[in-house]
Amino acid sequence: MASNPIADIFRIKDLRERVLFTFSMLAIFRLGATIPIPGINLNALQLYFDTQQAGGGISVTDYLDFFAGGAFSRFSVFMLGIMPYISMSIIMQLLLLVFPALKRISEEDGGRKKIQRYTRYGTVVVALIQSFAVTVYADSIPDAITISRGLYTVVSMLSVTTGTVFLMWMGEQINQRGIGNGISLIIFSGIVARMPNAMWLLVRRIRTGDLNPVFVIVVLAMFVAVVALVVYEQRGQRKIPIHYAKRVVGRRMYGAQNTYVPFKINPSGVIPVIFASSVLTFPLQIAQGLGPDVRWLQRVAFFMRPSGTAYIIIYTLLIVFFAYFYTQVTLNPIEISKNIRENGGSIPGIRSEKMEEYFTRVLNRIILPGSLFLAFIAVIPTLVQRLFNFPQQVAFLLGGTSLLIMVGVDLDLMSQIEGHLRMHHHDGLTKRGRIKSRRSL
Repeated sequence: MASNPIADIFRIKDLRERVLFTFSMLAIFRLGATIPIPGINLNALQLYFDTQQAGGGISVTDYLDFFAGGAFSRFSVFMLGIMPYISMSIIMQLLLLVFPALKRISEEDGGRKKIQRYTRYGTVVVALIQSFAVTVYADSIPDAITISRGLYTVVSMLSVTTGTVFLMWMGEQINQRGIGNGISLIIFSGIVARMPNAMWLLVRRIRTGDLNPVFVIVVLAMFVAVVALVVYEQRGQRKIPIHYAKRVVGRRMYGAQNTYVPFKINPSGVIPVIFASSVLTFPLQIAQGLGPDVRWLQRVAFFMRPSGTAYIIIYTLLIVFFAYFYTQVTLNPIEISKNIRENGGSIPGIRSEKMEEYFTRVLNRIILPGSLFLAFIAVIPTLVQRLFNFPQQVAFLLGGTSLLIMVGVDLDLMSQIEGHLRMHHHDGLTKRGRIKSRRSL
């Protein structure tokens, strides 16, 4: 009789503790997303955003709210979400490439911890800058601030920055004591938490006649099809055959064997989408926050609105760039070739000195279509808005960035849980005991 995988998760003590710890951390995140910054009038905020929404505005605010799980429009202590940490991580990765001295530090004993510490310090700086922009933005909302402007600025910057640092700590705790991928899970939970409100808004629009039910069915069918394509793309691989000759290691002789190096269609997963969104979120928050007082920032905020053509073009280019950038960081053809040669391996039909060139050529051929596919999925919300007049909140959740993040994180989460189950000699989450195998190209 086949065992129930859900029951198996809670039978294994270590896995049960990890799952429950992860859920508790995410519950704290959702609770913190409802706690407003001291000195904020929630009724004034609600009235302001309702008025803006009725007039078809707040496109930038909706976008920022989307990544913060609804915390931005509530002016919560978690209103910046985890994005300052992601932004600083990108900056640090770029600095490692630009400054050789910093790269050498990262390669020393304990170097990773030092770089991680620098990233945390930088996150505090980025969060302080963004939180200041938030205080200026709140000042432009009528009756939103209930205390003195100076006191509110100090309290707001400290509260929001502390909230971001706390989320950063929560992500690290989930990595160590939970299921893993804490930062991605925090973003994932924020997106999922927005779905009930978005679905209710969709139903209301249908009832009032603002949306054609036929269009809704078409979009939902498109959503299902895109999910299937994303899963297919996330699991697809290009397998590079590797042949190992007979070799002696110590006193043991290992016979010849054939294996392969698996390159995913999209080696970087959803990282390019998260990175590109983070890079665009930072200037958008600054422009949105300081825009009421600075005229040229108002123009920047309008020019970079998520529904605009400029945003789509820049977003697409950033996704492609980060797909190449992150793949080069994580899958270095020189290091892969070196490891294969040191272990006596070779690629049939490829000379040893040409191995790096071959891996680079294969990766380039994989990354370009994979990144373009990611970019296409990411701009679906804008297309749905323009073609079917869908509400922005619903369009964000039914496609694009949210879809890629939800599917990618969910597949990785299932892989993590299945690994624990199989390690304890239990069946996996599927009948075959493992998640559907990745398809070879």
